[in-house]
Amino acid sequence: MGTETKPAGRPAGRAQKLRVQGLVNAISRAALSTPGVAKGIGQNLILLYVYGRKSGKRYAIPIAYMAHDGKILIGTQFGWSRNLRTGDPIQVRYKGKLRSADVEVVTDPDRVAELYTVMCRKNHAFANFHAIGFDSSGEPDADAVRAAVEQGARAILLTPQVG
Repeated sequence: MGTETKPAGRPAGRAQKLRVQGLVNAISRAALSTPGVAKGIGQNLILLYVYGRKSGKRYAIPIAYMAHDGKILIGTQFGWSRNLRTGDPIQVRYKGKLRSADVEVVTDPDRVAELYTVMCRKNHAFANFHAIGFDSSGEPDADAVRAAVEQGARAILLTPQVG
């Protein structure tokens, strides 16, 4: 497949931003904060509470996740992720419960590509969101994964605290 432009008009590896992203995020935040409802959609979404490094403002970021090696794995190209630092704990709403989580921001490009490949294999919607196709053997397109990394993709591993 290579890095050709995808049908949606985005270059390979470029994350999609919906025109109604603010509305989608507001609905997701409300659902993830509602007991009962949160358990259902919380199987695929987590709510991260991130503080802006410059503004100090608290942001509630709904994002898809998956379990990986006993941790929560997320991937994003969006700027809010630059506010996360390895070793700085954050608050998350995970499966309906508010808890602290230790953060590991993956910065090595080869490791980010490896983790993005894992996310694409396990979640084709994630791959589609990032304009990453699949080769004839069903593997994520390595060129598109590399393009995502070159365009600022980050992988973040979270370890939620029990309690």
